[in-house]
Amino acid sequence: MQAWIWITCGAALAQTLRFMLQKHLAGGALTPAGATFARFVYSAPIVAVFVVSYANVSAQTLPAFNVSFVGFALLGGLAQILATTCTVSLFAMRNFAVGITLKKTEVLQTAIVGFVLLGERLSGMTIFGILVGFAAVMFLSKGTPGAARKIFSRPDRTAALGLLAGALFGVSGVAYRGASLSLESGDVAIRAGLTLAFVTAAQTLAMVIWFAWRDRGQMVKVFRSWRVSALVGLTSMVGSYSWFSAFTLQKAALVNAVGQIELVFSLLASVLFFGERITARELTGIALLALSILIIVLAL
Repeated sequence: MQAWIWITCGAALAQTLRFMLQKHLAGGALTPAGATFARFVYSAPIVAVFVVSYANVSAQTLPAFNVSFVGFALLGGLAQILATTCTVSLFAMRNFAVGITLKKTEVLQTAIVGFVLLGERLSGMTIFGILVGFAAVMFLSKGTPGAARKIFSRPDRTAALGLLAGALFGVSGVAYRGASLSLESGDVAIRAGLTLAFVTAAQTLAMVIWFAWRDRGQMVKVFRSWRVSALVGLTSMVGSYSWFSAFTLQKAALVNAVGQIELVFSLLASVLFFGERITARELTGIALLALSILIIVLAL
């Protein structure tokens, strides 16, 4: 298999581990925003040091920023923050399942955004594989049948937020790919790392400003819980670096489609760490997801 597939699977695994650690943090003294801040504040310096060190060891010169890079990177970072905000907002809403179901159109919307922003096209077979993957996600999503019936009944704010979250996540992935590809030199590791370093630094700065304005005590709690928070930053760095590398190597829609294997990893984590049992519905979803990835790989 091509390298970007393995990198994407590694990114999905690292992201699963990060979510488990963030859940532990959020269940303690930190708010969801604080747990998110832990992801950025500890990973940003690690990424910066790695990129500079790698450039020196590989005898490469760091590429200069350009207008396209800065524009795409800031667009991606902003879209990711807004998408996360939309998703978190869904948790407090009555028709949560409807919103989450529509949020899962992320991969489909990424294909559209990729065409609009970068002019990237997908083959008919690839689109079919993405649709099979979407069906797999539906099977793996609890409460989907009732949610799916409500989607076409009466649209509400929940449905709008779900669609908006999916679209914004699509924009972020495509924008990150655009930023990485706009750099004029450097191998995949340099371009992906520099893009990630810039984005995480910008997101960290944005959250510092936010906390300084609204909740200074939360920053203190993040640093006090440095043992777990640092692990969050480390797993975030590994996962994000892998995502950015995959986006550099392949279209964002395909990366996100294969990245849905994260659902399988999350399911396995629930079984191994929380003693939950896999249902026949979930097994069907896993089989469909495997078929989806196989179709996409064969279509390349």
